[in-house]
Amino acid sequence: MLNICLILHSAQSDNLGVGALTLADIAILRAAAQQAGQRVRFTLIDWHNPRAPYVEGSDITIERITARELVRPGRFGRLLREADMVVDIGGGDSFADIYGRKRLILMFLMKFRAHLAGKPYVLAPQTMGPFRRRISRVLARYSLNRCTLVCTRDRPSVEHLRALGYRGRIVEACDVALRLPHDPPPSDDPPRPADSRPRVGINVSGLLMNGGYTGRNMFGLSVDYPSLMRQIITRLRKDRADPEIILVPHVISESQPVEDDYRVCAELAQEFPELQVAPRFTSPIEAKSFIAGLDFFMGARMHSCIAAFSAGVPVVPMAYSRKFAGLFGSLGYEHTVDCTSESEEKIVARIGDAFARRTALAADITPALSKGHERLALYEQAVADMMAGVARTRQRK
Repeated sequence: MLNICLILHSAQSDNLGVGALTLADIAILRAAAQQAGQRVRFTLIDWHNPRAPYVEGSDITIERITARELVRPGRFGRLLREADMVVDIGGGDSFADIYGRKRLILMFLMKFRAHLAGKPYVLAPQTMGPFRRRISRVLARYSLNRCTLVCTRDRPSVEHLRALGYRGRIVEACDVALRLPHDPPPSDDPPRPADSRPRVGINVSGLLMNGGYTGRNMFGLSVDYPSLMRQIITRLRKDRADPEIILVPHVISESQPVEDDYRVCAELAQEFPELQVAPRFTSPIEAKSFIAGLDFFMGARMHSCIAAFSAGVPVVPMAYSRKFAGLFGSLGYEHTVDCTSESEEKIVARIGDAFARRTALAADITPALSKGHERLALYEQAVADMMAGVARTRQRK
């Protein structure tokens, strides 16, 4: 049985996008193991968090660590040495320096401890970069050159790695969360009339409402994000379709107010009393199942948009970094608005137009989603081949 150590995944993150990646990646790794004719068990290394885990299974052991353990000999190193291979998904997009120095330092510490353990190392599909500082570029290149398999979720990440100087093989895959399962929306009884009010979901990012971790427009937005969200709500309230508007949080955190979507959604609902707020979801699957029941969606949390997209709900992703256009653009879904370059007026107009053309957007999802699943099959096959190789090496020892 192969012991797969999962790092920079999470079984209980307040960010349900990170949880979606973890659940979906485990499902893909299980499928890859079946292809390779191998039995596997997972050791998931996670941070301490009071939230109940939403990742479960008899083949999963969750080991919680502290940041201090990254620099001390002991349990963390032992867990890595006991593994047959390491899989690192980088929180989806944290292998970059746009989120600040502290997060990147913790990431590099975890990566380098894993490299020292000398185990086959997989970089699961994720956004790579940008690395704006020279030291970040040097350390990233050093880490990449010690990986056995490198996978991205979009074309811009491939180009960034080549510009960084990485010359190894790259598998251009897609976001693994396309594979996240969900419960189908409950059927209406009686069925909804054809002319009933469309259900519109708006994900409001607490992080962007608060100006990022610094509070000073950390992501270089070209818009006043709180003003933009109010303009979008006002525009939709005036639409002749008279939509039912629901605010949908995707990061729900009591301990990190700057990140919490739920509290900014609740504040907006007080300002606009006719708006609804979605429940405090307890898992990524619960969130996706709710989003799947909507008729139109938009948001700045990328995995809330991926939940809509992969459930066939017409969606307008609201980009604050290149990961949005990189992912959706690589699939040929060209309905992303850019909050770092477009004006508030243009974004509001584009969202209004997309809402009017939501049937056409839904049709655009079908071929794009098919392409995404084809690319994820490349990742699954590459990991299956690697598992088979690891198993052969074990047999020879």
